[in-house]
Amino acid sequence: MLSFESDYTTGAHPKVLERLLETNLDPQSGYGTDAYCESARGKIRAACGCPEADVWFLTGGTQTNAVAAAALLESWQGVVAAETGHVSAHEAGAIEHTGHKVLTLPQRGGKLCAAELEAYLAAFFADGNHDHMVFPGMVYISHPTEYGTLYTKDELIRLADVCRRYELPLYCDGARLACALASCDTDVTLPELALLCDVFTIGGTKCGALCGEALVFPRRRAPRQFLTIVKQNGALLAKGRLLGVQFDALFTDGLYEKLGAHAVGMAGRLKELLREKGLPFFLESSTNQQFVILENGFLERFQRGAAVSFWERFDEAHTVVRFATSWSTAPEDLERLSAWIDECRA
Repeated sequence: MLSFESDYTTGAHPKVLERLLETNLDPQSGYGTDAYCESARGKIRAACGCPEADVWFLTGGTQTNAVAAAALLESWQGVVAAETGHVSAHEAGAIEHTGHKVLTLPQRGGKLCAAELEAYLAAFFADGNHDHMVFPGMVYISHPTEYGTLYTKDELIRLADVCRRYELPLYCDGARLACALASCDTDVTLPELALLCDVFTIGGTKCGALCGEALVFPRRRAPRQFLTIVKQNGALLAKGRLLGVQFDALFTDGLYEKLGAHAVGMAGRLKELLREKGLPFFLESSTNQQFVILENGFLERFQRGAAVSFWERFDEAHTVVRFATSWSTAPEDLERLSAWIDECRA
């Protein structure tokens, strides 16, 4: 069965597994206080150009987003996000489960627009009844977005400017950050992202780790009693070393960047293949997620031998699906995909 369903359908990169085996019998203290977590923190600080950054390792993306909301927001505040943002569309109400509302704004190619954010904030505080409403308490973006699109440096600067004028933290979900940084269309580096965002994540789950996300506070320590909040939200591993070892491996010898570049390179070849087969694209993406419109009958045949993700209905006869490449996608997978598309058309 061919799988282009997601970028976390295989296990871990061999170098990550090697380090887990090599360190397996080394006794270490728990809850992220071990030597491997500390080494990984140092490497991430260096990669971000933030020597004072506070770096935490959590179990997964949804848990990390929920923890960040729980820690950064007062009880009367919510999260501002694009209507297609992961926290508003695909996290099963995890933010709301922490007691905080997701306040959605229109999306433009999956992105928040700084001008619309500013208009929303101005209107909120001009409303004479705003004390009876959920206050905007943080702004959520993801890079790449749910549609594989990227923020430009100018767009991030404008968003950061709005957030700082209204004293709101700008939070960036970097579950697929490696692919954003590897894209030929990006003008944003990791140090620049760290400079413009108040909090951001570096995804491991979708970039060669078995599991885990790094949550980075680039200029300040995490909120008070942060470890307690992490544990309350079920995102704290007693064997925190498992996360530290993996991120230490990913940030050794540029492995994280190499894996992102591989996924994006395979996506470029995938895009060429899909174009050659005459399959129409729903939108343009220069990262590892490619969105294609398939006729429903063809899709039914196709899914008998290949897995892709349902995204949305296009019309009564067509469906938008997502093809995703990863660190483990091989050229042979694309060759098999090409042959299978031809067979489904025969």
